[in-house]
Amino acid sequence: MAHAHSHSVKRYTGLMDWLTTVDHKKIAILYLVAGGLFFGIGGIEAILIRLQLIKPMNDLISAQVFNELITMHGTTMIFLGVMPIIFSLMNAIIPLQIGARDVAFPFLNSLGFWTFLFGGLLLNLSWVMGGAPDAGWTAYTPLSSTEYSTTRGVDFYTIGLQIAGLGTLIGGINFLITIITMRAPGMSFMRMPMFTWTSFITSAMILFAFPAVTVGLVLLSFDRILGANFFDVAAGGSPVLWQHIFWIFGHPEVYILILPAFGIISEVVPTFSRKRLFGYSSMVFATILIAFLGFMVWAHHMFTTGLGSVANALFSIATMLIAVPTGIKIFNWLFTMWGGQIRFTSANLFAIGFIPTFVMGGVTGVMLASAPADFQFHDTYFVVAHFHYVIVGGLVFGLFSGLHYWWPKMFGSMLNEAIGKWTFWFFAIGFHMTFFVQHFLGLLGMQRRIVSYLPNQNFDLMNFISTIGAILMGVGVLLFLGNIFITARKPKNAPADPWEDGRTLEWSIPSPPPEYNFKQIPLVRGLDAFWKEKMAGNKQMTPAEPVGPIHMPSPTILPFVMSLGLFIAGLGFMFSTEKFSNSFMSLIFNNYIVLIIGLVITFGSMLVRSLYDDHGYHIEPEELEEEVKA
Repeated sequence: MAHAHSHSVKRYTGLMDWLTTVDHKKIAILYLVAGGLFFGIGGIEAILIRLQLIKPMNDLISAQVFNELITMHGTTMIFLGVMPIIFSLMNAIIPLQIGARDVAFPFLNSLGFWTFLFGGLLLNLSWVMGGAPDAGWTAYTPLSSTEYSTTRGVDFYTIGLQIAGLGTLIGGINFLITIITMRAPGMSFMRMPMFTWTSFITSAMILFAFPAVTVGLVLLSFDRILGANFFDVAAGGSPVLWQHIFWIFGHPEVYILILPAFGIISEVVPTFSRKRLFGYSSMVFATILIAFLGFMVWAHHMFTTGLGSVANALFSIATMLIAVPTGIKIFNWLFTMWGGQIRFTSANLFAIGFIPTFVMGGVTGVMLASAPADFQFHDTYFVVAHFHYVIVGGLVFGLFSGLHYWWPKMFGSMLNEAIGKWTFWFFAIGFHMTFFVQHFLGLLGMQRRIVSYLPNQNFDLMNFISTIGAILMGVGVLLFLGNIFITARKPKNAPADPWEDGRTLEWSIPSPPPEYNFKQIPLVRGLDAFWKEKMAGNKQMTPAEPVGPIHMPSPTILPFVMSLGLFIAGLGFMFSTEKFSNSFMSLIFNNYIVLIIGLVITFGSMLVRSLYDDHGYHIEPEELEEEVKA
């Protein structure tokens, strides 16, 4: 940096720079790397599951390991794989789209990432520390009680997800405040880009949904580690209570995942159709309605628990109602493309591929919303096919679209378009091969979570096709990684608006953006603010302020240390009742010494943060001019 010498600013390089950064753009890259790592682990688990099921009576994997793989695949993908990639794009793009220099709380942004990462690492440590959780990703009681899950696996699940969930909750609150308080002058709510809108509503859903699952995980931890009896029938507890708590979080979580993908599609389709988004205001209200209804349908996962016909009918109707706002979105995307000058870039291929795929997932969702039909489909591969069409066919297609679209903005270089198209075709064909046949497997009666099946039940061929499809999806992901590797070696010379049809504010500044994002905060004069300026003949945004000193937050190691403390405390609590053969281990774990050390590290960091007031630093106007000349 040209101005590093003129301040007594803490500047770090190398690893220390990444451990201490509070810059939202670098945190976006950290989320992307961490999410990519966990997505890879979850993908390997999926391939192993499919290889076990490639033929009848296969014995590639033992039943115990298969249960662990089933549990960890779902948990890793939902909580640790796709969630951080969503947060990566939110971090990278939202401050730019609303014309802000950073998020509202840069320190909290960093803390959110590190707590998420340490929670995820803790969960995956279970593989090498006595066995992974084996009760399914929903951890239904009593299967997840100490009676049936005898290893520490479910404890890793409960503690790891509490720590990771804390990070997600912190991130959600941060983005809510950022979008409410830091929009550029002129950017009213009804001028915000759709990706910002969907992220805003997602953040609100995180705020309401994640406390529910946190309560459930705390209660399950107490049951397992402290001998409580919230879910133990013999002691007056209720296993169905866990299902209510889990799904009051779990169904909104599906929309927490899919709404940002809706936002991405709503950015990509207009850009590559050279048209404004059709029905913008109806898209906004449809998104709000989806979020509202998303909290009112949780018991459709529980039609077979005996809630009674009144509850089943109400939850059936609420579930079917969600199809209405979703349908509005589908038609608006189609009408946006209608009559547009469509360019089939790799980002747009994923966006267009998303639409029919997600519709298929939605149609089977409406089928499952009918309680009598659900009695037949429940716990079969039909349900597996349905939610993979929604989460993979919807969300992962959306994430691939967003990554191809915003990659030049995040990293300054364009992904190879030819490899991007190969990625799409391998992934899309592999996806439909994998999951389309699973609808029919379910209708024929193949149950979920079974380690093997008998021959000659009409399952053999479809399972074989499904496994080949999963391998093709894996090839698609490897092609994407290869594309990243090739692109990383290219010069960072992407223009500010590499697609030439960028409509929103992020395309008005250099790629990648400087650390302060905007030299002058822009003045927004309408929806699709940058497109409006381009149509008026302007090369860049009209500034809303004169050039002045820019305040920047200082980097800090405290979020990393705080999260490390939570990680240590989590391990200490989990093993506090373990019977160790080693007397030293018994001393430090059974007497809560490790737990106390972890909490001291975390609360000590909080104390330092409270007592030491770091005002950050300023980048002066002269230095901005120097940078422009450089």
